[in-house]
Amino acid sequence: MSYKKANLEDLVTTVKTLRGPDGCPWDRRQSTESMVKYLDSEYNELLEAISNRDTDNICEEIGDLLFTLVMIAEIEEENGNFTLHTVLHNINKKLIRRHPHVFAGVEISSEQELREQWEKIKALEKSKK
Repeated sequence: MSYKKANLEDLVTTVKTLRGPDGCPWDRRQSTESMVKYLDSEYNELLEAISNRDTDNICEEIGDLLFTLVMIAEIEEENGNFTLHTVLHNINKKLIRRHPHVFAGVEISSEQELREQWEKIKALEKSKK
């Protein structure tokens, strides 16, 4: 079976269509709060698939979880709170900030030093909030 190469924007477009005026009534009526049970369910199904080392199911459950997360982000965007772009931008900045040994040339000589650096950066982030 051949699949068209997909990307995150394809999923976002699909979710926007599902929530649009000509979309699916179920998808349109969802809220962030109503999505919690699906988020929990998909997360647990992914954990089970990982425990079973069922790679086909892992792939499917990652997709289901990703769909749920994109739905929540879309709902939040519709409510004027933030966009998926903001989520992606923020997590990327956080990952780069928390890995200076990879992105900023900081030398790390041990796992312990790495763990201490991580905790120090996290504490600094929390103190700024």
